[in-house]
Amino acid sequence: MASPLRIGQVVKGMRDVYDVAQKLHDQVWRASTPAQKQVVLKCAPETRLQREKDILQEFAGNAFIRQLIDCGKETPCLVLEHLESDALTCSSKERMSKQDIKLIARSILSALDSLHAKGIVHTDIKPNNILLNFDTSGVKVVEAKLADCGDACKVENDPRGTSHAIGAAIFRSPEALMGLKWSTSTDIWSFGTTLISLIWGQNFHIFKPPEIPADDEDLPINVLLQQTRYFGPFPLSYETLLDKQQESILAAIHYHIEEHNIRKPFIQAEDEEMTAEDKEFLLHVLQLDPRDRPTARALRGHKWLDMP
Repeated sequence: MASPLRIGQVVKGMRDVYDVAQKLHDQVWRASTPAQKQVVLKCAPETRLQREKDILQEFAGNAFIRQLIDCGKETPCLVLEHLESDALTCSSKERMSKQDIKLIARSILSALDSLHAKGIVHTDIKPNNILLNFDTSGVKVVEAKLADCGDACKVENDPRGTSHAIGAAIFRSPEALMGLKWSTSTDIWSFGTTLISLIWGQNFHIFKPPEIPADDEDLPINVLLQQTRYFGPFPLSYETLLDKQQESILAAIHYHIEEHNIRKPFIQAEDEEMTAEDKEFLLHVLQLDPRDRPTARALRGHKWLDMP
């Protein structure tokens, strides 16, 4: 999709006008109002824009979800709140402090609690969809918000969920990777995976298979193998979710791991950045059976979030 925007263009909104200043990502631009307020303009196919608009209007005023400010009057775009950076950019440059990571975790769990209470699954929790503001020194995170609700999905009419492909494979839950039905608990898996990426930093993602490009059709099965290496084996309870073909896939993965002796239990990870308390919390979150994962609301009260 070619972008309808260009640098220097003035975009008319329903409430204000916006001067396009910089391309941030494909279809995402930084702009400013006549009063020099910074905003973000986002273009996308009409159905995606409408879906995100509807969800953001439903959560207007939520302090933990990036807010909708306006909509293009003649140019199809959303005018969104501008934040200084994102968690992927920050954690890739240098390791984030545990204090900052826990502020982010509390904020994203609050956002997920709000979404899940309405039967909405975000489906794409990952570091670059977490936006950040900093204190005057530019060092300490003071605000974190969940962004990009364009792929959010309502599952309230079927609590078992739905099964279409979602999110970036390396942050995707096991059930979603296998094409099983998923629901709100898929966001909890992606949240846990995101925390590991932020704690270790340096653009390291635990389930990213080595030497396999993002567009390789075998990426999902290799991500599933990595998940099983670190957090497996899958519990026997999982069999009730699988058909014969899916059972054979998991059996082959378990056989491959044992045959090549590559199991690497996460609980045994040794790194000064990953404390015993961190591992305990993440093991509580990253349970392979989605029925065993805690809810966002339950996690908001976990003692780890308040530890120094």
